[in-house]
Amino acid sequence: MGNVYVFDHPLIQHKTAMIRKKETSVKDFRELVREISMLMGYEATRKLPLEEVKITTPICDTTVNMLKGEDIAIVPILRAGLGMVDGMLALVPNAKVGHIGLYRDPQTHEPIEYYCKLPNDIDKREIFVVDPMLATGGSAAAAIDFIKERGGRKIIFMCLIAAPEGIEVLQKAHPDVDIFIAAKDERLNEHAYIVPGLGDAGDRLYGTK
Repeated sequence: MGNVYVFDHPLIQHKTAMIRKKETSVKDFRELVREISMLMGYEATRKLPLEEVKITTPICDTTVNMLKGEDIAIVPILRAGLGMVDGMLALVPNAKVGHIGLYRDPQTHEPIEYYCKLPNDIDKREIFVVDPMLATGGSAAAAIDFIKERGGRKIIFMCLIAAPEGIEVLQKAHPDVDIFIAAKDERLNEHAYIVPGLGDAGDRLYGTK
């Protein structure tokens, strides 16, 4: 079973509290999501493989550890997942970025695919799937299904806010995937929104509501 990491870092907790506030502006919300994503990415990339490389400093020759190939892919679930990409790219600027487009049927709450474009060498990359909200877990599980169908294997899921129901669904669907969460909330309400949550992350990122 994949591990679930809920962050207790004070900066992540503080910034997550700020994005919950309904009076937080679109500009501030967007910047905070970027900052939280970067802070989370720092920890989520802890297990990236390293290799020894010989270099020359101004003093002498030496051997140092560097990322092994920097073979990383960031895959946001559209549209809200885009808000987390820049924070991750600040850490790993050479990463390739794929995109998966899903929307949730308003009646059944089931995910429906409308777009999927991944790097051609996705099977060789460490993949970070990002989406601010893990509510029912259906979209995250479906997105990872699409990635695995195209050869992706080394997958981590990152989100800002998660409901226990979504965590359980994702773990059952993909027990090999580690899950990184800024905050684990209480539950889903009757409309499948996370409580207390922060509302619709996409609308708050892009000012569409």
